[in-house]
Amino acid sequence: MSLVSVHNEWDPLEEVIVGTTVGARVPLGDRSMMSIEFPDVDSPDDIPSGPYDPRAVEEAQVELDALAESLQALGIVVRRPQPRDHSVVGSSPHWSTDSFPDVCPRDGFLTVGDTVIETPMSLRSRFFEYLAYKDLFIEYLRSGSRWISAPKPRLADDLFDPAAPVGRRVRDDEPTFDAANVLRIGTDLLYLVSDSGSELGLRWLQSTLGSQYTVHPVRDVYASTHIDTTFVPLRPGLVLLNSTRVTEVNLPKVFRGWDLIWAEEPVDTHPPDRRPNGSVWVGMNLLSISPDLVVADERQTSLVKQLEAHGIDVLPARLTHSRTFGGGFHCVTLDVRRRGTLETYTCAT
Repeated sequence: MSLVSVHNEWDPLEEVIVGTTVGARVPLGDRSMMSIEFPDVDSPDDIPSGPYDPRAVEEAQVELDALAESLQALGIVVRRPQPRDHSVVGSSPHWSTDSFPDVCPRDGFLTVGDTVIETPMSLRSRFFEYLAYKDLFIEYLRSGSRWISAPKPRLADDLFDPAAPVGRRVRDDEPTFDAANVLRIGTDLLYLVSDSGSELGLRWLQSTLGSQYTVHPVRDVYASTHIDTTFVPLRPGLVLLNSTRVTEVNLPKVFRGWDLIWAEEPVDTHPPDRRPNGSVWVGMNLLSISPDLVVADERQTSLVKQLEAHGIDVLPARLTHSRTFGGGFHCVTLDVRRRGTLETYTCAT
């Protein structure tokens, strides 16, 4: 039986990959880093490349290990990336760089049904990230799962324009997208068109999934990176929304008729002596364990109360350096198997 089986964001979780900060470093500066991770710098030389502060790495790893232990205590199978040396420089005909940390498995791999899809991420430093998961994916393949990879992008200099407005910094010259640009809602998937998700990436994903699925573009809502600090489907008919980005006007059609939770601005738990990577809205980045249980930061008391008012319990946890490493609970995990079947939850077209 396939070890991979995921149809939505909320079915009961049975197996998950949790990321790691071991060996974490800021990759070498280049046009891809300037366009996606450091839009506020004027030159690649201004990017603070090299190992992260050891204290931050250790503290973050302790919290990731605690998350893994909490999930295991619920009977969930937890897997981890293989250790690798992030200082090793890899090359293509167009560029050379070292590696992004393996803290966010959500970004590079999309599980849909019984299939693992390696996505064509636009950061050069994530080109070889699959190596940390290859033995796992071979195990999944042996179990009967499908394993495919999107076309590998060139990521040449002319793909990137760091000086362009947000949402236009990665040109639509080839399919590029992060898996974290996608939300699964049964036969419907949302795809955020943004700096981390091109129109050609959307077209490739739709053509690959075929007529059984409909990939809905989300435009003019949030143009930076990733969708999971904007929309969080909690169960059929209930969705958590970023109240500063989403309105009744730009709400995706798949959520029409659903109950809406308008998340209040999260508390900023980021250590003041660290450069933040991402906004405070990582505080609404949740991992659903089941339709009535999620993992959330215990310090987000307002959000916890909003969830509990809708019958959703919270497994309390902490990711103190979520903005340091650019990932909340959804980001630092990849759901591999959820107990459920493929259904259609909306009649939207």
